[in-house]
Amino acid sequence: MKTTTTTTPTTTTTNNNTKLILFHHSFPTKQTPIGLYLLAFLSLSALAFLLTLHSSLTNPTTHPTTPPTPQTQPPHLARETSDALLYYHATSNRTDRMPSPDARAIARAISSCAPCPVLVFGLGHETPLWRAVNPGGRTVFVDQNEYYVSHFEDHHPHLEAYGVHYATRESEAEVLVRAAKAEARGACRPVQNLLFSECGLAINDMPNELYEVGWEVIVVDGPRGGDSSAPGRMAAIFTAGVLARSKKGGSEGTHVFVHDFDGEVERVCAEEFLCKENLVGSTGRLAHYVVRRAGNQGEGVGFCSGETKGDLQ
Repeated sequence: MKTTTTTTPTTTTTNNNTKLILFHHSFPTKQTPIGLYLLAFLSLSALAFLLTLHSSLTNPTTHPTTPPTPQTQPPHLARETSDALLYYHATSNRTDRMPSPDARAIARAISSCAPCPVLVFGLGHETPLWRAVNPGGRTVFVDQNEYYVSHFEDHHPHLEAYGVHYATRESEAEVLVRAAKAEARGACRPVQNLLFSECGLAINDMPNELYEVGWEVIVVDGPRGGDSSAPGRMAAIFTAGVLARSKKGGSEGTHVFVHDFDGEVERVCAEEFLCKENLVGSTGRLAHYVVRRAGNQGEGVGFCSGETKGDLQ
């Protein structure tokens, strides 16, 4: 027999005619109320939400997003560019600036390979420019004047420049070039480690590790020339030719620029050690060569495939 317990209200009358209603508790039947299901559902939902929140905080899900644009300019580029602009603004009336067509040709070659290793013989008005157009690359300068090197380092932070000693004199150019031609299969061969070279035109007092760098661009804009007591650019041009042919890494060809190509010494040395077959352009005062590395096949052979027609007078 099913027993049903109910709550029966009992009315009690007090002396002051106030009715007090009492409710007697009755036990529920075996039938589960709908509210209990609702409470259970809400509890489970809350538990699931808390577990999901905990998981997202401890193991965040990576959602596919548009990949960020690659950074094409390193953080220090803005500083270098600013440095260059301020430098040119302060020296806008200088007359020793490189002609615009020459500067554009060199800057275009450096920019095309940037970031890349660039070696520049000579410090000058364009020094900050060569650094600025090679963002993230290594731009190294060598100059004959130790004081000038220190001066540039003071005014251009992070400039990498070294002083080198030139034992040559422009008055000895003819003798030095003839001796180098005679030793083209010996001490002045086109493929060698210049650090140990005994050639009279080899520059071998740069920091040792610079001889192992695979230079992509070499600019010969120094040392000073134009008079008999000046070092002249014979050694710089010879060294550029050997570095290009002896390099082990990087691209096959090295861009070599010779400025003041209208000078006799510069023209003859470039034709002898960089070679006419490697000439790819000229603006009159600037000659642009692309010299390919020779590897082991360069041992025991001369610099150029044909005879050099230019001779110093």
